[in-house]
Amino acid sequence: MNTFEMNDAQAAGLASAIIATAEAMGQEMNPGTAAIMAEDLSAYPVPVVRAALKACRFEVKGKLVMADILQRVQIADGRPGKDEAWAIAMTTNDEFETVVLTDEIQLALAAAKPILDAGDKVGARMAFISAYERLVGQAREDTKQVNWHVSVGFDANRRTQAITKAVQLQRIPHERGQLYLADLSVAPITEDGRAVVALLTGEIARPSPRQREKLAAVKDSMLAMRKESAEKKTELRIQYANDLADRRALLIQQAEQLEARSAAQ
Repeated sequence: MNTFEMNDAQAAGLASAIIATAEAMGQEMNPGTAAIMAEDLSAYPVPVVRAALKACRFEVKGKLVMADILQRVQIADGRPGKDEAWAIAMTTNDEFETVVLTDEIQLALAAAKPILDAGDKVGARMAFISAYERLVGQAREDTKQVNWHVSVGFDANRRTQAITKAVQLQRIPHERGQLYLADLSVAPITEDGRAVVALLTGEIARPSPRQREKLAAVKDSMLAMRKESAEKKTELRIQYANDLADRRALLIQQAEQLEARSAAQ
């Protein structure tokens, strides 16, 4: 939920700025009207609202209305547009890719996934955008701050690149980014996690006996793919993909646990 709250002096200053903006646009505004508008905008940071007023002075033709201000305030909340959101969502298909995404992207992708799994990418995109715009609209109506979180992939280099970029774009705080880089970019969190990556990279690792059995089964499946018919290969690919998904879920769970422990300290 929103954590911003203007004090009386800020609200009064904002009301004055609204009146000045209206006058600059050739409009006279009653101080009471400006005070009401300032109160409605008090849930947002003052610099963001002032920037929106400035944008209105340059972009809006005609009278200053609340909808024009609010539109520009909400765009500044850091949520990506629908096309960028869809591109981010599609990146999650790569198990090796680390993806930084918002709550709304994750929820919209879940709504579109059955259509995507059925092979209808065009229909999935339409369903995603419809759900995403609805979710973003609701979040903005509730003045809910954007929440970016990390979905961890297998490739250590891509983890570093994705998290570094997210910090540069100010999508995750610098401190949180450093935590992710420290915990995830050099090596997987546990010996079992290292064993998962070792299966893919050839590095030496010491998995637990239980994990060793699972990895052996995956290796056997990979070898069998070279010998079996085309139909059997498809079945083995599905099994292998499921095993990779399990490994990824384990890494994500471990990362979340580490972050929770760090936050509690």
